[in-house]
Amino acid sequence: MNKTWNAPKAKVQLRLSVQRLRTLQQKKEAQAKASRRDIASLLERGKIETARVKVETIINEDIHVELLELLELYSELLLARFGLLDQNTRTPDPGISEGVCSIIHAAPRTELKELHVLRDILMHKFGREFSVAVMENRDGCVSDRVVRKLGNATPSSELVDAYLSEIAKAYGVEWTPNLPAYAEENAEAQEVSEMADGNDSEKAPTSGSDPAATLKLPAIPPTEGEGKEKKSSEDSKPKSGPNPSKKPSSPPDAPEDEFDALAKRFAALKKR
Repeated sequence: MNKTWNAPKAKVQLRLSVQRLRTLQQKKEAQAKASRRDIASLLERGKIETARVKVETIINEDIHVELLELLELYSELLLARFGLLDQNTRTPDPGISEGVCSIIHAAPRTELKELHVLRDILMHKFGREFSVAVMENRDGCVSDRVVRKLGNATPSSELVDAYLSEIAKAYGVEWTPNLPAYAEENAEAQEVSEMADGNDSEKAPTSGSDPAATLKLPAIPPTEGEGKEKKSSEDSKPKSGPNPSKKPSSPPDAPEDEFDALAKRFAALKKR
């Protein structure tokens, strides 16, 4: 076995890492709660741009907290399967490989000294060649969940709006996000298409067709008094075109569908 490997010390370090990871999560969650309250106040005062900048920080902090949660779970996994970790091998057992690789790869992105020490212990046990491969994530040995939470991409405007909507709802602030740019473009394109269709109908009307039938008006449901004698003369006249009592199918509401999709993404991000 590697002469630098000390099983009792490794087990103690794993317990310390779990404890410190849990404490740091609680601290960051308390800070995030105070930040959300401040953002709700900014929304209430109409300072939308400042709120959007601040919410990007909250999004990044939430992602970092999720990374800490994963590292805590991996540390607990190594404790539960310490017998596999204590084997005299130069590569980790498949039952603990994901946890070992994730801690070695992600520990430098945290501020926890205990986790850094644990990382050094694991690197010494499994050797330089293995450790370098893990740090470079060769062959995708690091969990995809960990890799995604290590990214530095700027949060999308849709995600920012979803966060702001949830914060406004939680603190009872009336705020509605603006229609996304691509949704506005789709709406304008649809409007232009409908106008073009209307112009074509005016230029080449079909004989015997009712111009009013081409208007996309909502159908009025029949009332109980319809069909009485006062309208018998109108009802007896032949009608052309589609049945006015038949309600046309309405086009799908793109903004609502998009908001639902954003809400799902927000829920997926917050899912523990």
